[in-house]
Amino acid sequence: MIELRDLSRTYDDHVAVDHLSLTVAAGELLVLVGTSGCGKTTTLKMINRLVEPSSGTVWVDGENVAELPAHELRRRIGYGFQQVGLFPHWSVGENIGVVPRLCGWEPSRVASRVDALLELVRLAPADYRERDPATLSGGQRQRVGLARALAAEPSVVLLDEPFGALDPLTRDHLQQELLRIRAELGLTIVFVTHDMGEALLLGDRIAVLDAGRLVCVGTPQELLSSPGDPGVEALLATPRRQLERIDEILGRSPASPPGEAS
Repeated sequence: MIELRDLSRTYDDHVAVDHLSLTVAAGELLVLVGTSGCGKTTTLKMINRLVEPSSGTVWVDGENVAELPAHELRRRIGYGFQQVGLFPHWSVGENIGVVPRLCGWEPSRVASRVDALLELVRLAPADYRERDPATLSGGQRQRVGLARALAAEPSVVLLDEPFGALDPLTRDHLQQELLRIRAELGLTIVFVTHDMGEALLLGDRIAVLDAGRLVCVGTPQELLSSPGDPGVEALLATPRRQLERIDEILGRSPASPPGEAS
């Protein structure tokens, strides 16, 4: 579905992404993880040409994206990010329907799609369709942002730290909602985060970047059992330490199954 072939991006003398090759299968949720400045957001933006590569190519569904008009490509790929960026002078419904309107959908189809997406993200259409974005909580704004990313029925969705600014309870709830929506719609998702715990919880596979290079890629189980790199081990240290502390509080040994005291 998505293939990055020897992809690089350089800004003056700084190499943001360095000869990255990576494939994302149809229906897969791939997480790009790494410390700040490792190139994960730049990589994400090169997929939908918000950033043009210095060299290499991006292929989506068998097409070289460089050969497609950028605006058409972006309308085919859902995109969501932490700040959401809802238009403050438009209602929730108008924000969600912006891309379908640009694609020339009939008003009745746009309205139907808006209501279906509000239902999908569990915001009652009658209560939220006409709401001003300023009246929404952070979690509600993220739900609307996700609905907007899905509005034109994309099969590919790019998400750049969409839950990073939320409180832990809301973040966990929206992570579970994302997994539900992804399974329901069969989406291919590339998800950027700096949080290895979030990567382990969400990803089918995790690609770890460092200084623009791909350090390793594997399933959560593969990375936990065999990190293979000191940088990956460092990223795994926090979730492991948290789990060990929880085991300690509950009086379990780390090897004990949940609910079985040592």
